[in-house]
Amino acid sequence: MRAILQRVTQASVTVDDKITGSIKTGLLILLGIEDADTDDDITRLSSKIVNLRIFNDAQGVMNLSIKEVNGEILLVSQFTLYADSKKGNRPSYIRASKPPIAIPLYEKMITALSNGLGKQVQTGIFGADMKVALVNDGPITIFIDTRHP
Repeated sequence: MRAILQRVTQASVTVDDKITGSIKTGLLILLGIEDADTDDDITRLSSKIVNLRIFNDAQGVMNLSIKEVNGEILLVSQFTLYADSKKGNRPSYIRASKPPIAIPLYEKMITALSNGLGKQVQTGIFGADMKVALVNDGPITIFIDTRHP
């Protein structure tokens, strides 16, 4: 499982000219799922995300978690995180899970993050053509791969 975390002051996802998810201070998370991913990946990754100390304390030091700043999460499915561009000019997405495997894991991640954060996570729509807007704060962008910690 791969995730890109972006600390934001605001972010939103629009599908067919309708906002499906919107947050203010928090994390925009792009999530890629592969067939080898399990419930254990979800547990470890969701715990890491809600406890990662990447928000500023009163002294301006990244020392607080999203829970401690009462932040929000916007989770967006992103199969292209498994793009393989080693050969040729057209990336292969063979490692990205197909919907029958990915959707249940994506939904479990929504639940795990919501439970860990103590509030509902905002989302895009799995498989839709989404327009993502954000203001990256910092900028802070972190990549996590559960296969290569």
